[in-house]
This record gives sequence, C-alpha cells and structure tokens, in this order.
Amino acid sequence: MMSRGFVPLLLFVVAAGVGALAFETEGFRVATVDGARQLDIERNPRSLPEVQLVDQDGRKFSLESYRGEPVFVDFIYTRCPTICSLLGDEFQRVLEWQRSSPEPHVRLLSISFDLENDDQEALRLYGDRYEAHTPQWRIAAPSNRRDLDALRKTFGLVVIPDGMGGFIHNSAVYLIDGRGRLARALDSDSSPDLLFHALKEIRQ
Repeated sequence: MMSRGFVPLLLFVVAAGVGALAFETEGFRVATVDGARQLDIERNPRSLPEVQLVDQDGRKFSLESYRGEPVFVDFIYTRCPTICSLLGDEFQRVLEWQRSSPEPHVRLLSISFDLENDDQEALRLYGDRYEAHTPQWRIAAPSNRRDLDALRKTFGLVVIPDGMGGFIHNSAVYLIDGRGRLARALDSDSSPDLLFHALKEIRQ
C-alpha cells in the first residue's frame, strides 16, 4: 500500500522533470540539435563568409552578390540518392509555386560540398534534372576547400563519409535575408507555403 506521502512526492518528481525538460528545450520548442541550431539562427542572424563559388554555367560569384534580395540555400552532392533528391524536389516545387503565386520571388542556391566529384558538368546535370537555370536557381560549388570549410562552419553543416563513396549529412533549407545574413534554418521537408511564411517574417 502506498504511503500518503508517496503520491505528492511522485507528482513533485514528475513536475520537476517536466519543468527541467521544458527549460532545456526552450519551452519544448527544441528537441534536437538541429532544433537548437534553428532557434539560435533565428534569434541571432549570422554574417556570411566571403567565399567564391562557381555555378553550373562556369560563372564565378559570391554570396555578397545576392545582397538586397532573399535567397533560399541548401547543401547537396550531386550523386546523393536520398536527401539531396528530396531537397531538389522541394526547390523545384518552390519554382512551380512562384509561377502561379503572387508571392514575392526568391532566388535559389544549391551548394555542393563534394569538391572532388562535383565539377561543372556534374553541377549542370544536377540542374538539368530539376530544370534549374541561372540566375533564378544556381547549382554551385565553392572554389576551394577553405571556402567550403567557412560555409560549413557558418551554416552548421555536418558531412561524414559513409565508407561507400558517398556522405551522411544533415539537411535544411537556409534563408539568407536582404541584408546578406543567414536568418533562418528550416526543416528540409518544409512545404513552399512554410518557406514563404519565413520569407514574409524576415521582410517585416
């Protein structure tokens, strides 16, 4: 038989545990490392590194060249059979959404982190797969390893070789605002309307 003092003690322990979980997860808003990263970027937009990229047409450009207009960014490698295909499908849906929506248009940028394999031809073929054309949607790669490392640090990109020639990597859709800052990190499976909702928020 339970003692009279056991039930209040049990309720206190449960309440304390729930309170601690709420505190650690920012009131249950953060349950994962990615969630914590998303919230940190939203609260503290990050300056972008000065890096040079080369797109599927062989043109060199910098992130600074987008200043004044928002950009959705994802990170891919062109041989990826899973996550990157989903990201490509998502950006393609954004293009289709914009063709039939009065929503303000936004640029798209897919950046490859596979410098050894993703040359201009590979980037072009990836773009052709999703009907990506410059300047609306650029498929690009950093010019060198140092620039890639700077992007990985700023965006919180984690890339691990899978031992079979591919990579395991985290995924998100990032939003660069018109001031040239990393302003949002959104779930990679976000629908176009959720992406455009985030776009409206940074424009307010």
